[in-house]
Amino acid sequence: MGGKSVSRMLIGTNWLLGWSHRTPSADRSIKNRYNSDEAFFPVFEAYMQYGIDTVMAPMDEKIVHAIRYAEDKLGKKFILIDTPQINVDDNPAARREAEARIKQSAANGCDFCLIHHASAEQLVNKNKGIIDRLDDYTKMIRDAGLIPGLSAHMPEMITYTDQNGYDIETYIQIFNCVGFLMQVEIETVASIIQNAKKPVMNIKSMAAGRVTPYVGLTFNWNVLRPCDMVTVGAFSADEVHEDVEISLAALEHRFPNMEKRASPVMNQAAFG
Repeated sequence: MGGKSVSRMLIGTNWLLGWSHRTPSADRSIKNRYNSDEAFFPVFEAYMQYGIDTVMAPMDEKIVHAIRYAEDKLGKKFILIDTPQINVDDNPAARREAEARIKQSAANGCDFCLIHHASAEQLVNKNKGIIDRLDDYTKMIRDAGLIPGLSAHMPEMITYTDQNGYDIETYIQIFNCVGFLMQVEIETVASIIQNAKKPVMNIKSMAAGRVTPYVGLTFNWNVLRPCDMVTVGAFSADEVHEDVEISLAALEHRFPNMEKRASPVMNQAAFG
């Protein structure tokens, strides 16, 4: 993307930073667990064992510091995809604020800057089929030495970007087998992804835990194009290993090699 090679599985960070999409208590349990660079390290190490070296996050000081700590211990570099919220008000002060946030992304050593959907969707004009003033922000991103992209929870944003030739190298799009947080039905989003002019980064493949990794990942890997990516978050190193095995099995069209689920009574015929 934009001349840079990334891992096809991307490292998600909601289950490291405290955004469970489930309950406040789940959010707190994540934040309580991941409260130091040392706590993050086993998860990043597990991903890197498979060459999965690309992290997607709103790159604040906490996550950037944890990534740098992991890089120092591993002797390897991660590719960073920042998803910043920026002020998109149409006035000089807001533009200066947006430019400063984008420059901070560059200062943090990020490679990609994908404008967060909460900001980008404010610019969408469905009547005209445009994303108003998007070129202003992609130029800021290019000027900062970053590769521009777009968080496109609203699927029309991919369509408008392609129709209008905006300077975007990749898009983030929610896509999962149950339609969790998707704004239109699964088949329509699948069609938009299939026809996108640039690679698509899929998120929420497991619907924030509402489907199992086997179901969610098997679905996404089997319906996406070879150029598309799946962002996979994990709460532990063990989950990373499971998710990678399930993903490889999906791509190789075989059943994953993983442990049976636990039960108080394991000698049931239904368990095989």
